[in-house]
Amino acid sequence: MPLLHDTRPLDGRRGIITATIGGNVVELAEIKNINANIAKRKSEYNVLGDPATRNKSAGWTGTGSATYHYVTSRWTKMLIDYAKTGRDVYFTMVIINDDPGSSAGRQSVKLGQCNIDGGDVAIIDIDTDLLENSFDFTFSEVDSLEAFNDLFTA
Repeated sequence: MPLLHDTRPLDGRRGIITATIGGNVVELAEIKNINANIAKRKSEYNVLGDPATRNKSAGWTGTGSATYHYVTSRWTKMLIDYAKTGRDVYFTMVIINDDPGSSAGRQSVKLGQCNIDGGDVAIIDIDTDLLENSFDFTFSEVDSLEAFNDLFTA
């Protein structure tokens, strides 16, 4: 039976996120955490003589969320520009897990046609030393650029 060796688990702080926004590639160093999820849409159907309801995949929806250190106006500007002009911003993100201390190797996932759902445009909080903000987003393109190695040995 394969074992999960001590060198395999990933340090969640090791990695990088870049975005291409308006043709400019920027490193998203302010991001504290991010997750992206694919939810499959399924259609149910029945077959004569079988009491089970079956499911057929019929598409997908990409959603995600991010929390970031409140040190940039990048996300606020996107929302305010949309509110004022109706012009929306779509961008691409590449999320790379890269822990040099892990035998898992690297993983790179590209999310395309990302679009922010909404979020706070101003924050003050006297009960915290470090301000944070967050946003939810959708995406409609996804690609695996690099995959972890699947060896369960050191």
